[in-house]
Amino acid sequence: MSDKKQKTLDFRNALGSFATGITVITALGKDGQKVGMTANSFNSVSLDPALVLWSVARDANCFDDFIGAESFAIHVLAADQEAMSNRFAKSGADKFADLDCTEGLAGVPILPHYSACFECQIENQYEGGDHIILVGRVIEFRDKGLEPLIFNRGKYAVLA
Repeated sequence: MSDKKQKTLDFRNALGSFATGITVITALGKDGQKVGMTANSFNSVSLDPALVLWSVARDANCFDDFIGAESFAIHVLAADQEAMSNRFAKSGADKFADLDCTEGLAGVPILPHYSACFECQIENQYEGGDHIILVGRVIEFRDKGLEPLIFNRGKYAVLA
């Protein structure tokens, strides 16, 4: 392994020491199809106005769909949703098959189960190296008060 690849891997592993929640981001793609992906890059930006951010890798299969979307939903997964996280982390098959989603802001698919959900309109997009940072203005949100699914050091965890 090259020194650069090893340094990148070491950096990623060090970032993994910061425990994060797991989200599934959904939107309507450029052809009106449902798109979704698992992400742990979610963060709050501002309370007033209500702004949040997440980032999408330039090499993600649905990159063009998310970059072109005007609205998206961020679902903070509940502790019992490891399978949902894995479903949306994989590429290929229809991730929405057999899911009873509802329609949110601008028709964006809303998952049937989550701890919290933030429906957003795109506010800004910023260059972020091998990612694009998407800032969304929160239009609607729901908090079910469920314990979140946590990711730490490359593994799922739940709050003790």
